[in-house]
Amino acid sequence: MYQIAVLPCDGVGPEVVAEGLKVMAVAAEKYGVEYETVEYDIGGERYLRTGEVLPDSVMAELSQCDAIYLGAVGHPDVPPGVLEQGILLKLRFGFDQYVNLRPIKLYPGVETPLKDKGPEDIDFVVVRENTEGFYAGMGGQLKRGTPDEVAVQTGIYTRKGTERIIRYAFEIARKRSKAKQLTCVDKANVLTHGHDLWRRTFVEVGQEYPDIKQENAFVDAVCMWFVKNPEWFDVVVTTNMFGDIITDLGAMIQGGMGVAASGNINPEGVSMFEPIHGSAPKYRGKDVVSPIAAICAAGMMMEHLGSPEAGAAIEKAVISALASGKLGDLSTRSGVRTTEAGDLVASLIE
Repeated sequence: MYQIAVLPCDGVGPEVVAEGLKVMAVAAEKYGVEYETVEYDIGGERYLRTGEVLPDSVMAELSQCDAIYLGAVGHPDVPPGVLEQGILLKLRFGFDQYVNLRPIKLYPGVETPLKDKGPEDIDFVVVRENTEGFYAGMGGQLKRGTPDEVAVQTGIYTRKGTERIIRYAFEIARKRSKAKQLTCVDKANVLTHGHDLWRRTFVEVGQEYPDIKQENAFVDAVCMWFVKNPEWFDVVVTTNMFGDIITDLGAMIQGGMGVAASGNINPEGVSMFEPIHGSAPKYRGKDVVSPIAAICAAGMMMEHLGSPEAGAAIEKAVISALASGKLGDLSTRSGVRTTEAGDLVASLIE
């Protein structure tokens, strides 16, 4: 039996997570997946009440779980960075979730801002390195608050970290039934030290995958091509910061944050799944936010836990719900309640 830790956290997180759990329960019952959930009081309210963000005692309990299902992090009364670093980064770094997996997929019935592009054009995966780069926190400040202030933020790239994420991306490209193509995205023409390591490692590991078409691209060019020719991409592998940026662009071309889900994965350890949208505190408790991204994240979690059938059933139900037109434009003005959207998807599980 799988043990799943549930961290609804802040803002609309509890609302969308509730719908994801609702849909997951139906799929799990139909496909014989047995699991237990334990919910944890983590987030801004706890921090304001106790001064604790994510205690080590909770981390120890989470380490015994098979997966973590996260809602959204961010509270208007907590300074920026406190929760993000204390929850998201602590989980990613603490459990060595070195893969951030982001499907960029336009579903039928969802509008994209790209003219003349449809679901057949927008279907790729970004594999983002998740524990190195500028997010490692190396650096410092000197003479803060003075005219002579200096700030240094160092990007960290290791051969081990670079090789394992590139190898993971090659395996994803091999498993997908699309173009079997992997694009390595960097800025090696300017970041000539760290990204030279990326390019050399990509070439060396790529020799083990002669069946995969291999390309290099600069991140600024990729931002253009995502918009102009998204059909060019199958699997993309990139650094932590660039992955953070281009996956938000990817979310927009797939129809918005309301349909974008992600996995923070340690293939040999505890992984975490979440919608990529924020906590949207102004909509908290209003039952108006689309839960589709959180539901898709639950589907990714089912697949990761070893039930691809249940995961596929959730995705098919989402596709059917979106194609029906009953979910509107997925905005908070759609007139569709969060709970109604969850009920509809759950009813469509086959």
